[in-house]
Amino acid sequence: MGKVASQSIQTTIFSYLGVVIGYVNVLWLYPYALDASQLGTFRTIQDLGLLFVPFAQLGVGHGITRYFPQLKSNQSAFLSYGLVFSLAGFAAVSSIFLGFKTQIIELFAVNSPEVIDFFGIVLLITLFALLSSILDAYSRSFLKIAVPTLVREVFLRLLTGILVGSYLLQWISFPQVMQGLVAVYGFALLGVLVYLLWLGVLKLDFRWNTFPKGFRSSFIQFSLITFLATAASTLIMKIDSIMVSSMISLEANAIYTIAFSMALVIELPRRAISQVVMPVIADHFSKGNHEEINKLYKQVSNRQLYICLLLFIGISANLDSLYYFIPNREIYEAGKHVVILIGLGKLFDVVFSVNSEILVFSKHYRFNLVATIGMSILIIGLNYLLIPIYGIEGAAMASVAVMFLFNLVKYLFLKIKLGFDPFSTETIKIIVVGSIAYSPTIAGSFTLSPIPNIIVTSLIVLGFYWFWSRLIGVGTEEWNWVRNRLKRK
Repeated sequence: MGKVASQSIQTTIFSYLGVVIGYVNVLWLYPYALDASQLGTFRTIQDLGLLFVPFAQLGVGHGITRYFPQLKSNQSAFLSYGLVFSLAGFAAVSSIFLGFKTQIIELFAVNSPEVIDFFGIVLLITLFALLSSILDAYSRSFLKIAVPTLVREVFLRLLTGILVGSYLLQWISFPQVMQGLVAVYGFALLGVLVYLLWLGVLKLDFRWNTFPKGFRSSFIQFSLITFLATAASTLIMKIDSIMVSSMISLEANAIYTIAFSMALVIELPRRAISQVVMPVIADHFSKGNHEEINKLYKQVSNRQLYICLLLFIGISANLDSLYYFIPNREIYEAGKHVVILIGLGKLFDVVFSVNSEILVFSKHYRFNLVATIGMSILIIGLNYLLIPIYGIEGAAMASVAVMFLFNLVKYLFLKIKLGFDPFSTETIKIIVVGSIAYSPTIAGSFTLSPIPNIIVTSLIVLGFYWFWSRLIGVGTEEWNWVRNRLKRK
């Protein structure tokens, strides 16, 4: 775990730098520069474009990560093979999108007609994001994850902020903002390309006959099976936003999007660690080191839960103060309960650890397909059931229910088939610490202005968290790491 933790430090730093930029963008710049309808359009088009990426990718990203350790050479040929395969997937997705464009338009025509004018942008966003994801997976196979994370989490958000800022300064029109999204994703792709060229690993080699016997057929089979699971997983993450736009309004999606973005901060440590452990898990499976995988399973669960639970408590305790800084907050405060609900869902993802990653790289990867497709159907059904009754909170309820059930099913499968279990007495101790640390903030809010209120509340939460952690005996590695870093300064 020490190796994984050390590799993830830079990734975590870049991820949180991206969070800072994202907070400025989502919680201030976007609602200040764009009205709720424009913000809903802005996010809906992006979500549609990114929703299509895993369908076009055809599972190539996970395929590269799984099969890369089997190649001692021919990596460049492997990359070109993956790129051509995913471009074929993009051609298929484009054909389906254009073929059913009339039906897609009908979904938004009543409640969100503004979106229809920008459907031409969707596929270009998909193409650039698709190519970036393939190059990202290739870089990750070399355990080079920090710079791609910098491009994805920081550079992309900076460019998007500059784009919306240009509209605020009246340098460009809103249609030009939407068209500029294509350039933003194009520049992000260029950033990863330049990095791989600098590393000297970006070479296109089309001599596919140099692969070991049976390699291509095995790679294609694995990629196609995992593609359905990955696509369904992305559908679970994106469909709520799109359905809110089509079933309620673009304004409702703007409220939902801001709330969802606030909750996403909670899972950032998980995303950083996941990027590092994927190639490690793949390597352990290739060597048959099941004990090491189970050990990693537990360690990742406890470390993620300890950090992410603190973030959840901090955000929940400061929610009123955080919304104070959002322009037109009287509109967006309707999403407060969404933040809590989605935050709980993210904690389910965190505590169940890297179950998806383990399934993908195990011999039971087909089960991930069955579970994910089942859950994607479930979330669509729950959204249709709950959104008309509870509005955006109904969409959040659907997401939380599916996150919990999805993780529970995968946990039970891994427990039965492989004997893996991420839970221990440490898990219970961390939950107890979190419950105690949250209790003072429930008693009542402080009558302070927002910034002092955030500082005081956060210090109280952090103090309680630290005190009870020391008393119960959890989080020792995390606090030692913080103390050592402070001593160096």
